[in-house]
Amino acid sequence: MASTVVDSALACETKGMGSRFYGDYDDGPDHSDTQDQNLLKAGWRPLYRQFDAGFLWHLVSNDPWELVQKTLDVASDVADATGRNEYSWVANFFNAFSENTRYELDEYWDYITPKPPTPDYRYKDVLSSETPIVQMVSRNSIPIDYVLNRLQEITILKVLELLGRPDVINQHFQERHFTYPVDRFVGWDRIETIGTVFAFWSEQRIWLQINNSGRGRRRYTLIAKDMAPLVSKATYNLAIMLSGYQSRVGQVNSQYGLRSFPADIQTFTDRVEQTILSQNQLAVLVHGAPGTGKTAWAQAVAKEILVPLRYIIFILDHDAVENFVPPPYLERICLIINEADNLAQDRASAAAQGNNKTEHILSLLDGTLYQSIIDEEGSQMAQKLLVLMTCNTTERLDPAMLRKGRVDLTYEFVHRFV
Repeated sequence: MASTVVDSALACETKGMGSRFYGDYDDGPDHSDTQDQNLLKAGWRPLYRQFDAGFLWHLVSNDPWELVQKTLDVASDVADATGRNEYSWVANFFNAFSENTRYELDEYWDYITPKPPTPDYRYKDVLSSETPIVQMVSRNSIPIDYVLNRLQEITILKVLELLGRPDVINQHFQERHFTYPVDRFVGWDRIETIGTVFAFWSEQRIWLQINNSGRGRRRYTLIAKDMAPLVSKATYNLAIMLSGYQSRVGQVNSQYGLRSFPADIQTFTDRVEQTILSQNQLAVLVHGAPGTGKTAWAQAVAKEILVPLRYIIFILDHDAVENFVPPPYLERICLIINEADNLAQDRASAAAQGNNKTEHILSLLDGTLYQSIIDEEGSQMAQKLLVLMTCNTTERLDPAMLRKGRVDLTYEFVHRFV
């Protein structure tokens, strides 16, 4: 009889989690026996529910009459199967092992034993993504959704890599439960999934749910009480470029170090760093003639200051600004907006008509486009958002951009750097 690898805390946590959390598999494959055999060939084993004295005592204490009724019902069924006078004792003996009798006994056993553990869907941190992500790109649109979905996929896969081997792997399919020996676990791509797979890591208190999406695709869902530390580790040093038709997820690169800039810019950088450490939301605007190192400085700040602080860097240009919404599952985000004077133009000018880029950037600066993260006590912990903007001149910017409370720090770059 296979054992379920869960500690006593997990048993208490999952007690009472009903079958309502399992999916509806009535529309599943017709050849369920063949599918069961495929699972067995792939290394899965039937999961037998085990007797738990504490769970039985829970039934005796809280629902004694229902327990007595079901016990009498199953005893009556067994008596009917073995006490038929018109048949010999041998026939009655074998009848006790008939499919109908076994069904009644299995139903009673399922009632007096705890259900296999499933995720606690009351957990607040949920991260879900299909894999592999299919890119849908046209020449008329920048694939922002694809890149953000790809970031989410990368995050989940990296979190699973950090977690390593789980403590338990179960699968529910066609009213049957299976378990996979964790000592044989190699990787999630090697796990046969035709129903719903559940895995649990007791130390991190985190669940994984895998659903088969068909056509070789799966949906991975992570469910945890606090996933922020793992997400922070998984996304370390990631940069997302949304610039023109170049949309990709990579690492933060910087050609120049912060200490290679002129002394006045280094002083301004120190001021920016101190403000980053003291504020949850910050907008910085640097301006100057082309070649003064504005973009190089923003990239250097991202690599040397923000990456160690575990910020995720988004580089936004062109139409990306108009459609971008910061992912809510990331705790710390930096947006680098180059050529802000071409994007957040004065709405009174003809060039700014016909798009809402200026309004969108203003919403980013106001913080109305990013959501809050709820801690386990229920209070709001604001998502840290830093906006670094560069422009050649502030004259073309919409006046609302420069109002107090939107842009916190500004500086003019005057030295030829590049």
